[in-house]
Amino acid sequence: EEEQEEERDEGGEEEESQELLSRSLAAACSLKGSGTDSQPEEELTIRYVRYESELQMPDIMRLITKDLSEPYSIYTYRYFIHNWPQLCFLAMVGEECVGAIVCKLDMHKKMFRRGYIAMLAVDSKYRRKGIGTNLVKKAIYAMVEGDCDEVVLETEITNKSALKLYENLGFVRDKRLFRYYLNGVDALRLKLWLR
Repeated sequence: EEEQEEERDEGGEEEESQELLSRSLAAACSLKGSGTDSQPEEELTIRYVRYESELQMPDIMRLITKDLSEPYSIYTYRYFIHNWPQLCFLAMVGEECVGAIVCKLDMHKKMFRRGYIAMLAVDSKYRRKGIGTNLVKKAIYAMVEGDCDEVVLETEITNKSALKLYENLGFVRDKRLFRYYLNGVDALRLKLWLR
């Protein structure tokens, strides 16, 4: 009888831990902001949408141009977005685009499928609400659907918040790239193995 009770307890604990995991994943991927920085009474509703049309390009370019140290031409944006539209996501508050991620997925060394996060930007007014994390998760889930083996990206070695965001999602530091950016700053290549 004691063994049966222990088995029931263990089964209940397992179900409970799976329920907790499901809830924490749902919370991490929720479409609501945490609202910690402003207006504590109001809950910020953030919608995540996949890229759908060229009409969204100016919003993406505006966000990324403001945030990233590298100037990109319209052709660079089009290269990524037109070839891999399923790997481009936008975060919307009402009709305003407040975040964007642009990625690609192709073969690396003819051996495995590598995802690449080319650009990630969140409007400074909406940072620290989980938007960047949710955009990266959405992109990774889309890459997994595309049978991705690993995901890589580069970020400035001085960008502590980006490093923290990616490392919290399981990325590891793979390589230091000296004077990688036009501003002379070193980059770190980060990698996430999916298989």
